[in-house]
Amino acid sequence: MVRGGGSVGKERQHRPLYTPEQRARRDASRWTLVQGLLAPVQFLIFLVSLALVVRYLVTGEGAGAATASIVAKTIALYTIMVTGSIWEKVVFDKWLFAEGFWWEDLFSMVVLALHTAYLAMLFAGIGTIEQQMAVALAGYLAYVVNAGQFLWKLRVARLEQPRMVPA
Repeated sequence: MVRGGGSVGKERQHRPLYTPEQRARRDASRWTLVQGLLAPVQFLIFLVSLALVVRYLVTGEGAGAATASIVAKTIALYTIMVTGSIWEKVVFDKWLFAEGFWWEDLFSMVVLALHTAYLAMLFAGIGTIEQQMAVALAGYLAYVVNAGQFLWKLRVARLEQPRMVPA
């Protein structure tokens, strides 16, 4: 490519996120709706939990509510991960790490690992409550990055969607 002008040689070819067959499977799958419903529910749980965790860390009040909210967020995460894996199998014929979502799935594993580490610490009594919540907050930070990755893919999918030409 020549800056500011035309291109030299072939431009980098963009591989679409979905083939027409995959897009049809995605649009026909009930798991697409399940993911579309679970994602905002999980985000709402995240926001409430984040507020409760920050409240506890700042004031020292509400440890039980903060802990329960982290457990609820982790259950929501596991639910969306399992149903997302089913969605990926239906659409891409792979349980995880389909080509179009490889990096998102990899980062999802980091998110899961951090949330699981929190649960392990909580149930095994490892660390102080502040240390446990620090691990939860690391999981929440990773979750925000991962959610951003998926929002970007949603945007890409919408931009790639075939447009209807008015008659």
